[in-house]
Amino acid sequence: MATDTTNQSEAVAREQLLDLAAEFYDQFADGAVPSMQIPTRTKSNIEYDEDAEVWVYGDRHSTRSAKTVSGAKKLLKAIYVIDFLSTQLDEDRSSTLRELYYLSESWDHEIAQFSDQNESNQLIEDLEIVSDVSREDFHMRPEESGATLMGPLQLREQTRRGERDIHCQKDVGEGGYQIPNNPDTIEFLDNDADFVLCVETGGMRDRLVENGFDDEYNTIIVHLKGQPARATRRITRRLHDELDLPVVVFTDGDPWSYRIFASVAYGSIKSAHLSEYLATPDAQYIGIQPTDIVEYDLPTDPLSDSDINALENELEDPRFQDDFWTTEIEHQLDIGKKAEQQALAARGLDFVTDEYLPSRLDEMGVI
Repeated sequence: MATDTTNQSEAVAREQLLDLAAEFYDQFADGAVPSMQIPTRTKSNIEYDEDAEVWVYGDRHSTRSAKTVSGAKKLLKAIYVIDFLSTQLDEDRSSTLRELYYLSESWDHEIAQFSDQNESNQLIEDLEIVSDVSREDFHMRPEESGATLMGPLQLREQTRRGERDIHCQKDVGEGGYQIPNNPDTIEFLDNDADFVLCVETGGMRDRLVENGFDDEYNTIIVHLKGQPARATRRITRRLHDELDLPVVVFTDGDPWSYRIFASVAYGSIKSAHLSEYLATPDAQYIGIQPTDIVEYDLPTDPLSDSDINALENELEDPRFQDDFWTTEIEHQLDIGKKAEQQALAARGLDFVTDEYLPSRLDEMGVI
């Protein structure tokens, strides 16, 4: 089933790419200057979609037009990338974002070559937006993310050697099941899970697994590995939607970790065009709060100037406009401190699994 869906997605991806290239040629034929409109990817151009319950791009656009030298160069590069991606799909091959950057060195026109990887990454994002197709369906991969999950879940994955059934506790080591680049190739077969716990750091993820938290509370532990990769956010969304599992996000208590939660729950500014596909609007925050720092007398670090600036920006960020976040962020600015989730170890190695998480999960109605 997953294979048929994947093949259909790839066929649509190639058709959309070729249609986009055809638009440029049609513009030429009609005597118009070729152009391509892209939503402005800034905080000021995201808005809440009431139906999807996620943050998406608004109406502001920028134009890539051949009227300027800069615009013409960008369109030329887009044509080269479209040609490369359509050939890649034809041949059923894949490549990484890093490889695309280096591949451009071999292109005939020096002008079509990328100056740095940020430029090639941004162009892939542009093509995703205008074609309404994700880069995974273009067969584009990021560098290895290494994010994993562990828990009472049986799944079937597609590999080049055929299908493989895996139980994400019984058939994996302590490191867990590594999430593939395109989680839509996975089929969920069975599960005994009660909820999904997304964890920011590897150290805390290992503590939970060592203490048997996944067994005791029937939870699927997803390691976010810092700012989560798209594959991690996608599988989290699927676990919630398809298995009807609550999702909670456990992070450090600092502004950068709040943004990690925001990317899981609300969608990120950079990939707002995929929020309905990646974000999990019902996800709840269970990470370290400024009130926890005071209540549990946790070891802390002082807020740096960049931390303070980030917190102040979050007070203006539309994704954080509710009473909970406003109160907590203002409290953090008042106390001038931040804390890591591992700071809970100051109260004992088992405190996080025996007291902190069970208490919070019970208060939230998850267990």
